Amino acid sequence: MNAGRKFALTGLVLWLSACASGPETRKDSKLTGPEAGPATAVSTSPKAGEAKSGDAKSGDAKAGDASPQAKELAPAAKSLAGPERDFTRAVEVARRGELTIAETALKALLEKSPKLGPAWTNLGIVQERQGRFPDAERSYRQALALDPDQEAAWDCLVRLAARTGRAASLEAELREALTKQDSVARRTALALNLLLQKKHPAAVAEARRALQVSEQHVPAMQVLAQVYAREGKYELAAMVLGNALAIDAQDAATLNALGLVHLGLKERPLALERFRQAIALRPDFAEARNNLGTLLNEGEDYAGARGELEAAVKAAPDFAAAHLNLGNAYRGEGDFPRALAEYERVLQLQPDAKDVYFNLGLLHLDLEPAGMDALERLQKAAAFLEQYKSKGGTDERTAQYLKDAQKGIDRETRRRERERKEGLKKAAGAAAPAKAPEANPTPASPSGPPATRPGASGKVSQDVR
Repeated sequence: MNAGRKFALTGLVLWLSACASGPETRKDSKLTGPEAGPATAVSTSPKAGEAKSGDAKSGDAKAGDASPQAKELAPAAKSLAGPERDFTRAVEVARRGELTIAETALKALLEKSPKLGPAWTNLGIVQERQGRFPDAERSYRQALALDPDQEAAWDCLVRLAARTGRAASLEAELREALTKQDSVARRTALALNLLLQKKHPAAVAEARRALQVSEQHVPAMQVLAQVYAREGKYELAAMVLGNALAIDAQDAATLNALGLVHLGLKERPLALERFRQAIALRPDFAEARNNLGTLLNEGEDYAGARGELEAAVKAAPDFAAAHLNLGNAYRGEGDFPRALAEYERVLQLQPDAKDVYFNLGLLHLDLEPAGMDALERLQKAAAFLEQYKSKGGTDERTAQYLKDAQKGIDRETRRRERERKEGLKKAAGAAAPAKAPEANPTPASPSGPPATRPGASGKVSQDVR
């Protein structure tokens, strides 16, 4: 295979993505999106022989296609033949979310060409999206056995280890391997591993070592910038990412990371622009779509946010933060059932999550779905907010929202008590015997007072409670 064919093949590794979200804000019952937390980003621009990789934070990953209706292969793919065409077809099927078909296609390809490292990496991504972590790890390791410097495979393996609680053991493995043979790819993988463990000084040291060997290594720059951003050193992070962008202006992960840095610098318009640029380069970049959707939620453009976030969860079905934000967009549009379904999906993906209880509380506090008892709804709102507190939630608005829920409960309880008493009074009146008429009624004198005084029993109630 010539160098051009190899580049075309390895450049089609599926996209990985993720982003963190905090609890959503509420201002006078108006919904705004949660702030996007810092997210990791890995280079998407391969050198010859390297594969593209996207981005994922511990807890979220995967790939997909924001335009599933586009069933045909890309024009470049149509010009390929043999393994390259089969590989391209399998990747595009996976991006449409047809994981079983994609897995079958990749396995068939690997039976014919077992040394295609990127195919093993993509097979691992498909298996990981299906929740089959041991199978995914075996596939990633097979890709690395064929090419120990494949950036995408290391990226996937590091993130999988972090998600499954084995980051420390992989750190030890990487350190031991580096004592035997230094490698920019392995050292960058170690830097990312340390970043995901929040070992920031050690992550910076390893990223710098990688850059000493290859000063234009964009993935190492991105890890370095992310550490700076997490430490609040946004200007320094922006400088590093600017250098990375000068090396490769088409790197979607760099653009996405720059968007997060602009947010840290309170430069919202620039952040929006960067996220849109990243999406234009990679329509299946779930993290960038999630970040853009988050900002649109914040600006109360719920329809726009919904479009981005629906694409994000299509691309990454187990992306919990995107499901949370999509629920917020549906809630902003007043769609209780769909918002509830998204929040419940978050709990399926992350049973220990606490922010979702905050949003569930607001959902039941702010919306009135047809068919749900009002008192039950308000009691659920209070219960969800209490669960948020019990799980360690510290949002300072929780106390006020609990007061709002309790006021609603008290108001509804009083209303029902009034209705009960009025019902009893009416029932008692209906059960009382009718008064017998007088035998010889005396007609009222025309000059005397009327039989009843206006207003004595016919006054309109002024009670509007």
